[in-house]
Amino acid sequence: MADQSRETLTINMGPQHPATHGVLRLVLELEGELIVGARPVIGYLHTGIEKEMETRTYHQNIVFPPRVEYLATMIEEVAYVQAVEKLLGITPPKRCQYIRVILMELSRIASHLVYLGSAGIDLNITSLWMYAFTPRERILDIFEATSGQRMMHGYMRVGGLQWDVPADFVPRVRAEMEELPRRLDEFEALLNDNLLWRGRLEGVAVLPAEEALRYGCTGPVLRGSGVNYDVRRAFPYSSYEEFQFDVPLGERGDAFDRYLVRMEEMRQSRRIILQALDRLPDGPVSVDDRKVVLPPRRELVRSMEAVIHQFKLVSEGLHPPRGEVYSAVESPRGEKGYYIVSDGSNRPARVHIRTPSLCNLQALPVMIYRGYMADVVVAIASTDIILGDVDR
Repeated sequence: MADQSRETLTINMGPQHPATHGVLRLVLELEGELIVGARPVIGYLHTGIEKEMETRTYHQNIVFPPRVEYLATMIEEVAYVQAVEKLLGITPPKRCQYIRVILMELSRIASHLVYLGSAGIDLNITSLWMYAFTPRERILDIFEATSGQRMMHGYMRVGGLQWDVPADFVPRVRAEMEELPRRLDEFEALLNDNLLWRGRLEGVAVLPAEEALRYGCTGPVLRGSGVNYDVRRAFPYSSYEEFQFDVPLGERGDAFDRYLVRMEEMRQSRRIILQALDRLPDGPVSVDDRKVVLPPRRELVRSMEAVIHQFKLVSEGLHPPRGEVYSAVESPRGEKGYYIVSDGSNRPARVHIRTPSLCNLQALPVMIYRGYMADVVVAIASTDIILGDVDR
């Protein structure tokens, strides 16, 4: 036979939640055990958040962003309110900016710890899940003491914060940051020279730098391929230009490099947090503008003017000038941007969210092409996608 026939088998992988970091379905084309085609099927978690935000006031919309990338809720809230502040042309006080930086970096650490634990579950290292969740729970305790909620905090406000941080915030965060290096050292002692861990991650799900750029990847997926792009450095926001930190990069673009990048990012987040704690300024945490920020609750019992401003902001909301803005932050998964169009009313005319998980997921077929089916879950874990961030 001069011509050799080639048979392939098409199978569904998913949709199931535990094995795919969200409700993701993959249609895989196999040639034996080798993957020769892959098509991600999304939409199982579609919530219509972008269109919902166009039917509510700017203040009411604060509840939606945490439900997009729900493992980094403080970062999501800042991404949205920062875009509205850009529309209004206002800058929050310096104390507010520093507190936002601390809470965002705590969110980054907490999110990367979930990545680490869930990646361990994917490779049947179940103890890693419990080890990683111990420091994460303590970070969530800080969030709860600050905002009143462990998740979906609703703590950020256009022009500032809901209220100032509690009295024990600084020593409590500092204590956790003193403990974090020991925890990270334990994780790396368990994994870095572990033959099973390295054997499953090294050389798996390789994404060349040019392919990562072509698909619009950002965050650890892009930096794991050696491309030095971090929104905090490229387009500083919330006073990030005042902090010293390094941007960790990979060399081979495989799953192991992405693991190393995230581990080092947690150390750099700690470095930023300690700088912010050392230099945390005094002063207000919101702009002094009653047409933008709700008056303090204590003023409502003795000031009719405060009651009027409260009523107008709650019932009618803000009226930014006509225009459009795009504002981005560095989430644990990459560039998270909010594009908002204002028509001058109290509701945005258009909201679009640039989500890093969607772009990173597009590159998954490239990562797993000619790889083994057993490595697909490793590839998915290494991208650390959140399906709420993909479907929204």
